[in-house]
Amino acid sequence: MSDTGGAPPAPTTAPAKKADPRMVAAIVASALFMQNLDSSAVATALPAMARDLAVEPARLGAAITSYLVALTVFIPVSGWVADRFGAKRVFMTAIVVFTLASVLCGRATGVAKLIGARVLQGVGGAMMVPVARLLLLRQIRKEEMLSAMAWLTMPAMIGPISGPPLGGFLTDAFGWQSVFLINLPIGALGLALVAWKIPAIPPGSPGPPDRTGLFLIGAALALFMFGLETIGRGVVPQGMPQAGLVLGLMFGWAAIRHCRRVERPALDLSLLKIHTFSQSTLAGTLFRVGAGTSPFLVPMLLQVGFGKSASEAGLVSFATALGALAMKPLARPLLKRFGFRRALIGASLVAAVGVALPAAFTPDWPLPLIFALLALGGLFRSLQFTALNTLAFADVPTARLSAATSFAGTAQQLAPALGVVLATTSLEVSAMLSGHHAPQVHDFAMAFLVAAVVVAASAPFFARLAPDAGRR
Repeated sequence: MSDTGGAPPAPTTAPAKKADPRMVAAIVASALFMQNLDSSAVATALPAMARDLAVEPARLGAAITSYLVALTVFIPVSGWVADRFGAKRVFMTAIVVFTLASVLCGRATGVAKLIGARVLQGVGGAMMVPVARLLLLRQIRKEEMLSAMAWLTMPAMIGPISGPPLGGFLTDAFGWQSVFLINLPIGALGLALVAWKIPAIPPGSPGPPDRTGLFLIGAALALFMFGLETIGRGVVPQGMPQAGLVLGLMFGWAAIRHCRRVERPALDLSLLKIHTFSQSTLAGTLFRVGAGTSPFLVPMLLQVGFGKSASEAGLVSFATALGALAMKPLARPLLKRFGFRRALIGASLVAAVGVALPAAFTPDWPLPLIFALLALGGLFRSLQFTALNTLAFADVPTARLSAATSFAGTAQQLAPALGVVLATTSLEVSAMLSGHHAPQVHDFAMAFLVAAVVVAASAPFFARLAPDAGRR
């Protein structure tokens, strides 16, 4: 990493010509758009992928978690790489890697090849999204942050909105492979816009990376997620999942000890001394784990539980993202009116109700009503995400933004992976206790209720924030 508490910051010479922060935000959001489009479209196509590859849909959750874990493992080094080689250059390279890996995903003929290509996609995404945020943060003043974050997230929300219906249509019309191939023209357009409009930030001299810390963190995350993903499922020899969990915890303990001792750690744990950063990161992760179940569970419920087509499921599933987009223009005035503390507490409790609502859905419910309720739930989740993303950097000094974006990015990408694991585990445990093999409608209901409890559990942590948090 480039910066730590007492270490001198890496040189961050400003670009010769400073671009409009709104334009920079809109362009770098192309990376978020492509990633979010990919994630939401893949979730809609998952049942068709499972049929084609002859596996249970819940088991194919590994195609999602492998991507997210790769993101999480490689995000810690993204800040150092951006400082060392230049944020714009790294961003463009990451777009190329992500796009080419998408093509490999579309050409995969088995689960192992698909997971391998998804891991490569994750490597590209790990360098793409945090570095995109860093490009933006280094060109705005503190008072421009909330406005710039809104510009960054609004275009990015088009991905989750268009992803489910587009993924459903492409799956039904051309097969699930086309869901990945759509990234080719999107990546090419994003690459051209970045090359044309984004000013370059000269590389600095961040010093050598914390290779030991990166290894320990990566091993801890990979082993722990391997254990969670495989335990009790009979897909690997007996004892390997338990060994993965134990080794993951051991590597994690060693990583924490190491990062506390060295001068330039892979993850700067001293950032947790900044109260707004620690609460938005740690409590925000708990919220994101629960909320991260919905993009996986809703399309699965509609297709596996209700027997809907991929297109129908996609047209309904994008309601959550549509509600989220509707909240974006309202987020800034709401946060100014109520403050971050009150907004985070209230939104987390209301969002928990929204996550729990699909537990009441049955095949007899009209799809327009399901659509409306999912959109309503998306409203408050969007407010929560905007508040968390803004609060995390509100009190972080400029010299430590590289470290903060890598730390926050690691937590944000780990949470959806844990959310998918929580969803698949809840489904399989409920099905096992009910004495049947494949998940049924009431198993999905149980999974939604478990997720809602996790979301609501974040509220007491937000209550620890100061009333004026994020306003200073």
